[in-house]
Amino acid sequence: MPKNAIAGKEQQYFQELIAWVKSQKPDKGAIAKKKYQLARTIGIKKVPKDILVYLHAIGDDVEAIRPYLQSKPTRTISGVAVVATMTRPSMCPHGSCTFCPGGLNSYFGNTPKSYTGKEPSTMRGIRNDFDPYRIIFNRLEHYIAIGQSPDKVEQIVMGGTFPGFPKKYQEQYAYYSFKAYNDFSQLFFHDGEFDIAAFKEFFELPADVGDKRREENVTRKILALKEQEVKSMEEEQIANEAAAIRCIGLTIETKPDWGFLSHGLELLRLGATRIELGIQNVYDESLAVTHRGHTLADTKKSIAELRDLGFKLNFHVMPGLPGVDGRRISHEMDVASLRTIFDSPDFRPDMLKVYPCMVMPGTELEKSYKAGVFTPLSTAEAAELIVELYRMVPEYCRIMRVQRDIPTYATVSGVDRTNLRQYVDELAREKGVISRDIRAREIMAGEILGEPALVVRDYEASGGREFFISMEADDTLLGFVRLRLPPRSLHPAITPSSALIRELHVYGQAVMIGKKEHGRAQHKGFGKRLMAKAESIGKAHGRDKMVVISGIGAREYFRRLGYGREGPYMVKAL
Repeated sequence: MPKNAIAGKEQQYFQELIAWVKSQKPDKGAIAKKKYQLARTIGIKKVPKDILVYLHAIGDDVEAIRPYLQSKPTRTISGVAVVATMTRPSMCPHGSCTFCPGGLNSYFGNTPKSYTGKEPSTMRGIRNDFDPYRIIFNRLEHYIAIGQSPDKVEQIVMGGTFPGFPKKYQEQYAYYSFKAYNDFSQLFFHDGEFDIAAFKEFFELPADVGDKRREENVTRKILALKEQEVKSMEEEQIANEAAAIRCIGLTIETKPDWGFLSHGLELLRLGATRIELGIQNVYDESLAVTHRGHTLADTKKSIAELRDLGFKLNFHVMPGLPGVDGRRISHEMDVASLRTIFDSPDFRPDMLKVYPCMVMPGTELEKSYKAGVFTPLSTAEAAELIVELYRMVPEYCRIMRVQRDIPTYATVSGVDRTNLRQYVDELAREKGVISRDIRAREIMAGEILGEPALVVRDYEASGGREFFISMEADDTLLGFVRLRLPPRSLHPAITPSSALIRELHVYGQAVMIGKKEHGRAQHKGFGKRLMAKAESIGKAHGRDKMVVISGIGAREYFRRLGYGREGPYMVKAL
């Protein structure tokens, strides 16, 4: 069906539904039934959410239907809204890995390092001139327009080695990120309520897809806001502690040689709480051949120092890299590398992203491939390897991704399916392999079944002791806390007798801060019970102070548990 015909049906749908709501003054149940019936009658496949209906009201209709249709956007299932922001195109400080696409004057033009410009997050960055302030406004607008609540945000800064950028750029990037959340909050949330009328007016909604004039108008408004009332980093961070849209976690990407103590201390000041660390594999020869710019010793040092500062660690690993002769390392070496990552106390990640090595155009690896030296992992080979990973991953780790977000048409050779994870999961089922990672066991939505109970798993990591304390019901993960007993003090707030909380997370549908909903995992006291257990373990091991690496927007939560701020941390005497 032509696009204009579809648009005509949608317009008819909204007009008829709004007129019906005005005349009938129905309750929510009647509206839901009418929406479904009208969609079938007119021929619309997907029933629009209430917020989209409200966005299509004009003139007096806005106020007439407000009591019947306006509601807060529904909660994001994972508990937080992820906002990915992209840094400007640049080169890594050490140059370029042989497999890495992108960067300045690359085959793909000027793109962020390791990205092609074809990924959704990169395209969003391009549209917004890689300005974090504009990107965040764009993402928050999108979340609300599709009916989801972004009141708790986890921001992921993408685009290469963030600590390798000039310090002024790093600071401005973080500053304008927090300012964006605060300004968005002030514009559209009043007395704790979402002002959808102000939201519609600012973003000039509803609008046709690709309306250039509207996009230009909105961009001008956002840029004008950006320049208003410039404050300090500290002021914007403090403001975000109580904002309607709070950044509860800030993640950055880096390499081990740009992930040492000095870098970690600076990232703490900027508000970072999680590090995505590109370790790739555990073989010095492979790291050297691919020009990674770091050694295995650097990797271990970076992991230990970042962990002892309290950061959550998400390792990036790349199976199928070249070995010393330029040919791909063996399947057995890849399996051994993954096994070492979990078996050796020098590694043991909290999270893992698996990116099978692919041949990208314009890279040194492409030359090796065309010369017949290097052969990348096929889709089947990569899937077999990841199924082996499923067998060994422990309960404390979450497999975040198993493939890069690069479309296969932008690659030369390698994995040729964009739905690799689905393929892997199917293969795992055929082989009877069941992953025990966090993602496989976490509750996503729905009622809690069984009686929740605390489970404690402990293990050694980087010279210290880790406790993965989880709240579980019928083997379903409802939440967890990561407690560390560090072997040393790398920050004045972390005394020799301190324990560290590196992460607290309660799963299930997100609930607006300060609100409660029946049957959901969040706001049922699980967080308090997890923290109390962590504190009791800390005291039992002779620790007299608890130090929490808290996202800026989560500080208020810890204050309610008796914690106070000390530098970048929240602390409490035990």
